[in-house]
Amino acid sequence: MHAESAEGRKEPLRRARSMTMPPESFSMNRRGFARVSALTAIAASTGQAAAVESTCPAPHSLLTAADDFYDVSRGNPKPHTLSGEALVQAKLTPETWRCDVVADPFTNEVIKEPAKIAKTLTLDFATIIEMGRTQGVRYLKAMQCLNIAEPLGQGLWEGVPLRDVLRLCGPMTNVRRVYFWGFHNDDPKQLFQSSLSYTEVMEAPPGDFPVFLAYKLNGAPIPLERGGPVRMVIPWAHGFKSIKWLRHIAVTNDYRANDTYAEKNNDPDSHLKTAAYIDKSANKFPAGQTVFMSGRVISGRSGLERVEYSLRRVPPNAPLLKDDAPEWRTSRWLPCDLEASPKDWRTILPAGVSAKSVLGFDRKTGQPLSWPLPHSMISWSAALKNLPKGHYQFHARAVDLNGFAQPEPRPIPKAGKNGVETQRFEIV
Repeated sequence: MHAESAEGRKEPLRRARSMTMPPESFSMNRRGFARVSALTAIAASTGQAAAVESTCPAPHSLLTAADDFYDVSRGNPKPHTLSGEALVQAKLTPETWRCDVVADPFTNEVIKEPAKIAKTLTLDFATIIEMGRTQGVRYLKAMQCLNIAEPLGQGLWEGVPLRDVLRLCGPMTNVRRVYFWGFHNDDPKQLFQSSLSYTEVMEAPPGDFPVFLAYKLNGAPIPLERGGPVRMVIPWAHGFKSIKWLRHIAVTNDYRANDTYAEKNNDPDSHLKTAAYIDKSANKFPAGQTVFMSGRVISGRSGLERVEYSLRRVPPNAPLLKDDAPEWRTSRWLPCDLEASPKDWRTILPAGVSAKSVLGFDRKTGQPLSWPLPHSMISWSAALKNLPKGHYQFHARAVDLNGFAQPEPRPIPKAGKNGVETQRFEIV
C-alpha cells in the first residue's frame, strides 16, 4: 500500500523496480537548490488550481528551530503547559529538576532475583551540567514518531551518556534492562515509559552515538515543550523512546520491554526507518517548464544509499496504485539529487559549537565521516523536463545500504510508518 503526501496517508507500497514513461532527468548540482517561488508556495498552501512556474526548491534547514518541531506531547494537561507553582511541584524547572536512579525490586516465578545496585541516586540539573563539562557529547538526530507520516524535526542534541550516569551507581547485579519514564501529572493512567537492554546502553562502540540524558537542543537549554529541562534521547530509535521530562530511571532484572508503545501492536524495538518524504507542491504547472519535486529523507539505522523517483502519466482523477497493481512490477525508478554536506559547518551549527566536537564528524577536519550522518535527515530533489500535457502521479522512495527499497523491510505497519508517498499534479 502507499501514502499520499498532500491528500492523506495510507500504508506502504510493495517494492517496485522500474517506471513507465520516464521523463528526461535533469541533473542538478547537489547544493544547487534555489528558493521556492512565492507563487508556488501560495498555490500549494491554498490549493489554487492556477498553473505556476516551478522553481528549484531550497533545501530544508539541517537544524529545526526548537519552536518548529511538530509536537506530539501527551498528558492532560500537557506538562509543558504547566506554570508557576505547578511547574515547581512537578520539578520541571532547572532549579527543581530531579531524577531518581534506582534498582527495580521486581521478582516473580521466573525472575527469581531482583536487580541490585551499590548506590541509588537522585540527580539534579547542576550535576548533569557538571558531568557534561567532561563527559558531554553532541550529535544530530532526526525525530520521527512511529505512527506519524512526517518527520517531527531535526536538532543538535547535547547531553551526558546514560552509561556514565549508571556508572555512578557502582557495581550492579541481575540487571538486564533499563526502564525510564517522565513526569505525567503523577497520574498512573498518563504514565508514558520506555526501556532498553542494559547492553544497548552500556556497550555502544567508542565514537558511536550513545543513549544520553539531553539538556541542550541547538546549543540552548531544551525548552519545556521539547521535553526539558532533561529528556532521554535514543539516537537510532523512533521518538517514543526519547522520553520527555525525564524523572525516573530503574535498572531491572525483568527481561521484558515495559514500553507504553508496545500496546496496540506497536513494535517497542523498532528502529528509525530509512524513508523519503515528499514536500507539498502546486498541483498544476505550465507545459514547457521544468517541474521540480523535493522532500526530505531520513537515514535510519540501515543508512541511505539513494533516493529515487517514479513518474506515471494517468487519466484524470486516477486512483492511487494498490498493493498488488501490475504497474509496480513494470515501473522504472530514477535517481534524485541529494543535498551535499555543507563545506563550512560554522554556518549551520550554533555559535561556539565546532563540528570537530560533534559525533559523526572527523575530529581533525570537522567534516562528516559519512553522509548523510547516521540517524539524520537531509533534502532531496528531482527535476522533470519536457513533460507532455496531462495528469501525473509522482512517487519517491529511499533505498538503504542493505539494498532494501522503502517500505521494506517492514513486517507490520506499526514497526514505523514509512510508506511510499505520492504527489499528484497536472501539466496544462
